[in-house]
Amino acid sequence: MPGKRAKQAEQGLNLSFLDVVCCGFGAVILLLVITKIHEPVIIERSREELEGLILLLERELFEIRGETSVLKRDLEPLRAETAERVRRAAATRLEVEEAQERYFAARESAEQGSDEAGKLLAARQSLTEEMERLLANYQPPPNDTTVAGVAVDSEYVIFVIDSSGSMRDVWPRVLGTFTEILDVYPQLKGIQVMNSDGDYLFSSFYGRWIPDSPSRRASIRRALNNWPSQSFSSPTQGIAQAISTFYDESTKISIFVFGDDFQEESAEAVIRYVERINKADRLGNRLVRINAVGFQTRGSFDSIGFANFMRVLCERNGGTFVAL
Repeated sequence: MPGKRAKQAEQGLNLSFLDVVCCGFGAVILLLVITKIHEPVIIERSREELEGLILLLERELFEIRGETSVLKRDLEPLRAETAERVRRAAATRLEVEEAQERYFAARESAEQGSDEAGKLLAARQSLTEEMERLLANYQPPPNDTTVAGVAVDSEYVIFVIDSSGSMRDVWPRVLGTFTEILDVYPQLKGIQVMNSDGDYLFSSFYGRWIPDSPSRRASIRRALNNWPSQSFSSPTQGIAQAISTFYDESTKISIFVFGDDFQEESAEAVIRYVERINKADRLGNRLVRINAVGFQTRGSFDSIGFANFMRVLCERNGGTFVAL
């Protein structure tokens, strides 16, 4: 019987092991069931979070695109400005190179011309000495009324002086020439001074003659030395003002124009305009005589044009042009 008991004991042991295994599998299945119950909620929550993240990223993308468009719009003017600055820099560089070439060419010409200038200076000195020798015993005719070719038979003298910035560089020479011309006339009945725009040196003598006397001449020179007036570099207005205001058929009037530049478009048009104002009588004599003195200055734009203009104007109006 012992063998039967042992067999029964072995069967009882086997049933207990199966029960344990089944229980283990059941626990695993129960865990899986519990997990699957909560899985849809977690998946739904994850989907909502992802959709919100996608919307947030899309909004940020739109904002970045908008900022990019604004930056591109602001960048276009900067690109255009940069291109313009590059163009100007290139043009400036080219101008500098051309100026350097002109400078070196001018310096080379100056070096070459220095010898010629020395020869001309020596020739001028020789001519001056010869002229002094020839004119030492010269006596002008009794009825001669000219000094150095300038007629000095007038009783009234008007000075039309260019008082622009370029003339200020040679203002002491202007004052010296003014004094020299007045010294040619020992006694005048009247003097007047205005700038090329027709503005008077003394507003108190507007439209009236300044009586001539040594003290008056000294006052005029002092006032000229401190004259603050600035005028346009064209004597047309001053000449017209002088003729229209002071002409009198019973008087002899001379106008002296001081200048260095001519800034009118047409010299011939100005000459015809002055001729219409300064009419000629039946003998061809003009109402007033127009003389001119040309000064060489560093700031003049067209000194040659002024010289040519005044030479023709003086010739047609009975006067003389002198270039200093």
